[in-house]
Amino acid sequence: MADNELKESRKTRLTKMALRDSLIELMQTKPILDISVKELCDKADISRSTFYAHYKNQYALLKQLEDETLSSVEDTLKKYDDKRSTRDTILMLEGILTYIADNSHSIQVLLSENGDISFQKRFFRRFTDTQKMMKYFAERADDVENSEYHLIFVVGGSIVILQHWLKNNMNIPIPELAALLVELIK
Repeated sequence: MADNELKESRKTRLTKMALRDSLIELMQTKPILDISVKELCDKADISRSTFYAHYKNQYALLKQLEDETLSSVEDTLKKYDDKRSTRDTILMLEGILTYIADNSHSIQVLLSENGDISFQKRFFRRFTDTQKMMKYFAERADDVENSEYHLIFVVGGSIVILQHWLKNNMNIPIPELAALLVELIK
């Protein structure tokens, strides 16, 4: 019986992966608003009943992908909670950039014009709403009162740089891009 459950679990994982890959592929050419469940199922070669066994609709699938992405980025950030040196910041950025590079296919779509703007806002807030980041920028800001604006500017600019980097096939090595981002933060 345990083997049966393991096979079902494996089958479920493969089905979800096929749906995820199909969603990413479709979102390369059009926004989620223009993607139907039928189109997703056709692309993934699964039945609609199988889709609905796992997801309420295409938006639930997209939200799961977005949540997994945000969770992974947040896990990387947590590793550097008490570290504030320039070297630690570069290592943190290298960790995030490595995750982004390893998942570039999906992240490029999520951060593109076809991605959900609410994800992009959540992604942005993950960095700007943390006390750690506020403290980090307050310690470095010449004008402590305006450190929040500095943080928002830096994070927003960094996201645009990530989008550009992904669109250009990650043409700058990760350590070089991390060092560049730290230099731009100053």
